[in-house]
Amino acid sequence: MSLQLPAWLKPASDSVVADNIKLGKWPWLDAVHLFWTVWVFITPMFGGGYTLRWVLITLWSYPLFLLLYALVLMTPRRRAPIFALGMVVLSLSLLPIYPSGINYFIFGCVMLRTNRAIGIRRYLVEVLVLNVVFVAIAMWMGYPRQAIAWVPVLAIIIGIIVNVERASGEKDAALRLSHEEVRRLAATAERERIGRDLHDLLGHTLSLITLKMELSRKLFERDPERSKRELSEAEQIARDALTQVRSAVTGFRAADLAAELASAHLLLESSHVHLRYSPPPGMPAWIEAGLAMVLREAATNIARHAQANEAAITIHSDAAAVTMDVVDDGRGGVSANGNGLAGMRERVAALGGTLEIESPRGQGTRLKVRIPVAQPTVAGAPANALTTSTACGVRA
Repeated sequence: MSLQLPAWLKPASDSVVADNIKLGKWPWLDAVHLFWTVWVFITPMFGGGYTLRWVLITLWSYPLFLLLYALVLMTPRRRAPIFALGMVVLSLSLLPIYPSGINYFIFGCVMLRTNRAIGIRRYLVEVLVLNVVFVAIAMWMGYPRQAIAWVPVLAIIIGIIVNVERASGEKDAALRLSHEEVRRLAATAERERIGRDLHDLLGHTLSLITLKMELSRKLFERDPERSKRELSEAEQIARDALTQVRSAVTGFRAADLAAELASAHLLLESSHVHLRYSPPPGMPAWIEAGLAMVLREAATNIARHAQANEAAITIHSDAAAVTMDVVDDGRGGVSANGNGLAGMRERVAALGGTLEIESPRGQGTRLKVRIPVAQPTVAGAPANALTTSTACGVRA
């Protein structure tokens, strides 16, 4: 029999815990901040000592604080601030008899913006108001000024740091979704185009072949020679249609590289790397599919390791070969098989091409891929089988 959690302990769909799950993170990742509550147990060392009253208050107030903390992370966006304010109220109510409760106040201030779509300016105004109230109450009760001066400073500084990091994480998550959306939209647009092209192409061609076959059947006994001509023409029409279908499918597959270029632009711009590139030229589908995978790894390496300011992607295609240059002005010094280059070499080798790298330390990195247009074969296997594996992202 499984243990069922109460409804109020289940994370809402727009809660922090739910967002962590969607991003593939540990649901309670934000619980790491609870390490700061060690000050609840250290504060008595600086005055008052560990008295029986301190122990009794801690035994009920700390679990209540943990519950409020969990509710901030699990409740819907519109209700989360209520529980953050609950921490503030808990701290202020204990202020006359429990100095350790000041830690609850700082947590309440920091988490006031958690899961709320408000600007940092409004958040600072709210925190400043709460700290004015705290200082006023503390001074009215006779707390030493030296003891309360650090509370607003900590609350504001930690609040800004935590919430700026959270906002940055939210932007990164949005950019990752944008990368996937670009690929999805590009693929959808190409599927719609190829559907229209195939409908127009095959609808007319198959109707014509059907008419030729019917005419050949009717002429089979009366005029065998003309019947043969009609069959021959139907065969030629079918061959032409097959060629046109292959050409249309090639156009569909060529969309992969355009989508990867757009995705690389989003990825690098989000990493503050300005990318220059132009639309990819026409090329065989099996080359395009392999280059798309190589480009994805190259862009990822620049974003993660290059520490670059600018990058450029240039692709040329002619009757002999297709070349792709990926250049950045980063720190350079990349080893021949480092940062995913071994995987790229395998992909390029499977396409029968070559990969060259120039990466002098401190002078950026230049990656040059050259793939001959003639399709390769490996160990007697047909080239189209190799193409299929490469297009699916499987390394040979």
